[in-house]
Amino acid sequence: MKTRIVVLSMLGGLAAGVIVGILFAPAKGSKTRRQLLEKGEEYVDEFTSKFEEFSDSVSDTYESTKNGVEELASKGMHKFDELKKEMKHAASDVKNAIASVL
Repeated sequence: MKTRIVVLSMLGGLAAGVIVGILFAPAKGSKTRRQLLEKGEEYVDEFTSKFEEFSDSVSDTYESTKNGVEELASKGMHKFDELKKEMKHAASDVKNAIASVL
């Protein structure tokens, strides 16, 4: 989250700096508007690219975490089943021992 804010702040600052620089540069109005449009398109493309990278990173992290949790749950269920079998076996042994004493 913090990285995203920093990247967005940097892009916003860079865009503002370029716009101010172009507006104060001695150029014809049509040329300045074209330059603003071109820079705006560049920033949109760059922002889209960075957002896709961020989205892919979040998606990869989510999938990795999901797979880890599923694996851990599977191991936990396997261990639970093993313990359940051991407890049934132990209960049976105790029953048999009590029955042999009586």
